[in-house]
Amino acid sequence: MPELPVIGAGRDLFAAFSERASNVTSSPLFSALCVLLVLGMVAIHLAHLPLPWLIFAGDVTAAVNLLLLALLTNTERRDAHAVQRELDAIAAAILEQREGASHTAADELRRVIRMERKQ
Repeated sequence: MPELPVIGAGRDLFAAFSERASNVTSSPLFSALCVLLVLGMVAIHLAHLPLPWLIFAGDVTAAVNLLLLALLTNTERRDAHAVQRELDAIAAAILEQREGASHTAADELRRVIRMERKQ
């Protein structure tokens, strides 16, 4: 699999875009725009506009739904990976503590926790 262009602290362009898009879509302004979109759909149907307008309204709504689903799926995947990294680091630190080994796992745990707080 080809590597994606990297920006910042090892994050690819799509991850950065997804992060910004998640912030926008969780805002009250975006919710208001969605309500306006739904009200516009209702108005188009109540006005008995020609079929091409109805199809256009349906296409816009479907496109918005598809984009939101993709963003939701990406956010869920990133969150699951972040939790798994933290759990792996915690397990390694506990194992290290029990065995009295070096403190590399504890350092990794600190790094992972700091990394997750930045995102």
